[in-house]
Amino acid sequence: MSTVTGHKDDAPAPPELSAIADRFVAARRRGVALEAFPGVIPADLVSAYRVQDLAIAQWPDQVVGWKVGYIAAERRDASGDERLLGPIFSRQLRNVTGGSMPIPVFVGGFGAVEAEYVLRLLADAPEGKLDWTPDEAAAVPATLYIGVEVASSPLATINELGPRVVVSDFGNNNGLVLGAEVPDWTALEDSALLAETFIDDASVGSGGASRLPGGLRAAFAFALSRSARRGRPLKAGEYVATGNATGIHDIAAGQRARVVFQGHGTLDCHAVPAAEEVPA
Repeated sequence: MSTVTGHKDDAPAPPELSAIADRFVAARRRGVALEAFPGVIPADLVSAYRVQDLAIAQWPDQVVGWKVGYIAAERRDASGDERLLGPIFSRQLRNVTGGSMPIPVFVGGFGAVEAEYVLRLLADAPEGKLDWTPDEAAAVPATLYIGVEVASSPLATINELGPRVVVSDFGNNNGLVLGAEVPDWTALEDSALLAETFIDDASVGSGGASRLPGGLRAAFAFALSRSARRGRPLKAGEYVATGNATGIHDIAAGQRARVVFQGHGTLDCHAVPAAEEVPA
């Protein structure tokens, strides 16, 4: 983890970063696509997180967790971060109640599903601790669940343009479907946590927790570290979606997804067009 910090403060934001946040928030609230990145791509991840913080401040909902995404080695910047974060909002967290869950994707934008292993903290992370190792993260009490991330953005090229763009638009997140708890997960090896994803009944990817570089605990350690450095230390009750366990699988409105977590349940979803956001 680098020593670069985030910008959760009251200093005036550069107007070019505010404009990017404004455009992404407006598109998301209207449920419409963007033809291109709305401005000049931030120069580094720190600036991109500034955009994300500005957008979070405008969004009419509470952050209840964070998605973790992996950054390929050739796409990393001077921060040295191997992963990135994006917010999960309260109204976009959906607990499985049986049947198929509707998941909103931006028509004309980017839409995908990702099998996820999701941690829920049972205690606050200590204030002031900025660096976490996987072993230290494993000592933080947490419950593990199966889940599906809705990876969707108004910008169709978000992943092609790279991590600074992904971070700028809520980490390319548009919701999280939360499934059953994985009991006694701390006694399990990552290799025992297996999953397979289907789109319209065709298998599109398989893997599990061991697919995550460094495993579940490395992803958790990153979330703890980067959140603390942004001035947002993780709190009890927050969720961490640790990263795609079978790949990133494109999905469009009208298609169905099914994720089978071996021995722990199956999650069924169907993609629907993102609608205009109605304030709570």
